[in-house]
Amino acid sequence: MAVVGDFNHWQPVALTAVAQTGCFEGTLVAEAGQLYKYAVTGPDGQTRLKVDPFGFAFEKKPGDAAILTQLPTVTEPAIDQHDAAEQPMAIYEVHLGSFDRGPENRYLTYRELAERLIPYAVAQGYTYLELMPLTEHLLDASWGYQTFGYFAPTSRFGTPADFAYFVDAAHRAGLAVIMDWVPGHFIKNTDTLYQFDGTPTFEYQDAHRAENVRWGTWNFDLGKAQVQSFLISSAVFWLSQYQLDGLRVDAVSNMLYMNYDVGKEHDTNRDGGSENLEGIAFIHQLNQAVHTMLPERLMIAEESSAFPQITTSIETGGLGFDYKWNMGWMNDTLRFFAREPADRQAHLNELTFSFMYMYSEHYVLPLSHDEVVHGKKSLMHKMPGDRYNQFANLRTLYVWLMTHPGKKLLFMGSEWGQFLEWRDWSALEWRDLQDPLNAKMAHFTRTLNQLYQQRPSLWMQDVGPLGMVITQADSVTGLSYRRYDATGDYTIVVLNLTPDEQQHFLVPVPELGNYTLLLNTESIDFGGTWTTWPTQFAAVAKPVNDEKYSIDVTLPAMGALVFAPNRVTPRRRDHGN
Repeated sequence: MAVVGDFNHWQPVALTAVAQTGCFEGTLVAEAGQLYKYAVTGPDGQTRLKVDPFGFAFEKKPGDAAILTQLPTVTEPAIDQHDAAEQPMAIYEVHLGSFDRGPENRYLTYRELAERLIPYAVAQGYTYLELMPLTEHLLDASWGYQTFGYFAPTSRFGTPADFAYFVDAAHRAGLAVIMDWVPGHFIKNTDTLYQFDGTPTFEYQDAHRAENVRWGTWNFDLGKAQVQSFLISSAVFWLSQYQLDGLRVDAVSNMLYMNYDVGKEHDTNRDGGSENLEGIAFIHQLNQAVHTMLPERLMIAEESSAFPQITTSIETGGLGFDYKWNMGWMNDTLRFFAREPADRQAHLNELTFSFMYMYSEHYVLPLSHDEVVHGKKSLMHKMPGDRYNQFANLRTLYVWLMTHPGKKLLFMGSEWGQFLEWRDWSALEWRDLQDPLNAKMAHFTRTLNQLYQQRPSLWMQDVGPLGMVITQADSVTGLSYRRYDATGDYTIVVLNLTPDEQQHFLVPVPELGNYTLLLNTESIDFGGTWTTWPTQFAAVAKPVNDEKYSIDVTLPAMGALVFAPNRVTPRRRDHGN
C-alpha cells in the first residue's frame, strides 16, 4: 500500500503494514484541497490506483481522486423524530440534478438549491425532503445508486461545506432531510472498491454472489466484519456529521434474499432456504447501531417483498426499521387509477385490498421516481381520458394518498401534474406552471398538504387499527371511510371513481349534528367545474350499511369530498365506532 497525490507529485509514498491487523500506516505532509489516491500492489504484482473508500470529498467527474478536506460543522441539529409516527409526514422526493437547472442548463449548487428548493417545498406544504443518493458517484444515469464515495457528498453540487449549508437551511425552515443510502451494492469501476487489494475485499469471494446482474454492480459481502463496520460507519456518519434526520435504505430485498437477483432464482442458504442470513444479520446490526447511537433518527426500508416484521423491533424478532415503503399499495393504486372508468368496478379490490394489511407494518406510501421513468409514464400521463379527466383523476388519487393510513411521499413535478416522464438529464418542466390547469393542480396539492397537516386524524393513528373505519367499500361510486385521531375527532373521506355525478348520495356518519365540507376536488380553483356548492350538511336518521345516520351530498364526477364534524370539544372514540 502507498499514497500518491498532489503533495508528492503522484510518486508513491509507501505505507507500513501493522503486524497481524491487516492495516497500513504512514506519515506525510499535505494541505487541504490536495488530491490523492492509494497505489495498491495486488498479489499479481500489478499496482493499481484506487480511491479512498473513506474519502470525505472527491474531485468532479470524470475524475475520482479524493480531496483532503476539513469536515464542516452543521449548526442546526437534526429534527427529533422520536414521535414521528404520531406526526404528519409529507415527503417531497427530489433528484437534485434535475429539480431545476437554471437558464444555463447546469447543475445548481447546494447553496443555490437551498435558496430555490427549500422555500418551494415549504410553500407546497411538505414536511420532509427525501434526496436521492448524494454519496459520490460517477455515472449520472445511475441517479446516485452506483456509489463509490460512502462518506462524501457528491461534488456535482459543491463542497461538503456547501452541503452542510443546505442541511442547515432545511432545518431552519422546519424541513427534515432524509437521504437515500445504498448499502447492498457498489459501482463496478476497477479503480474504486472492486478487488480493492487485488482480491475480493468489499465484495463476495464467490463471483456468482458478488455480481449483481440486475443493476450491473457488485454486491457487498455483508458477512465480513470489516464490511459491516464500513457500512455502519457510513450510515452513522451521515446522520451525525451532517445531522440528517433519516436514511431511506435502498434495495433491502436484495439483502434479504439469496434468490432476488437475475440468474440466482435457485440460490439457497446453508439451511436450504432463500433468506440471505448474512444480510439479515447485517440489517440487525445496522438498525441496532443507529437506534442506539442516534435514537431520534429514522431508518426507512425500500423493501418490495412480503418479508415479515420489517418494522418490528429486533428484540421481538423484527428487522428494526422505523418504516417500510408500501410497494403493494403503490402498485395496486396506480394499476387501478390507470384503468378506464368502465372497468374499475370489477377491479375495486385493487384499492380495497390494502385495507387487509394497512397496519401490518409502519408504512410510507410512495409515489416515487421509479414510477415515472423508463416508459412507465408520468403520474399525469397514466390517468385515463382527456386532459380535463386526467387532472380530475390525479386530484382524486392524491386524496386517496393523503387520507389512507401511512406516511406520504410524492416525487417532484408530480405535484402539478407534469405530463412528461422524469428525465435525470434535464430540469423539471417548470414552464408547465404557465398553463392554468397545471397551476391549479399545484394549488390543489398545496391545499391538500396543508389540510393533511391541519387534521390530526389524518396522521396521528397511522400505525394502529383505531385510526380508520371503513364505511363503504363495495362500489366505485362512493368509497368512503373515516380517519380518527386519539381524541375521537375524525375526518370523513368519500371518493367517486366514475365520470358520473352522484346526486343525493348518502354518506354514512357516526352521529347526528352538522358537518363541514373541507375539500371538494372539483372546485374551479383546483381545475374543476364547480363554482358554488354547500359547505354545511346536517346528519339525519337515515341508516347506511352499519351506520344509523347519514348526510345527503352530491358527489362530483371523478372527484372526492372531505368532511369534518362541527365540534367544540372532541370526544374520545369508542371501539364500536
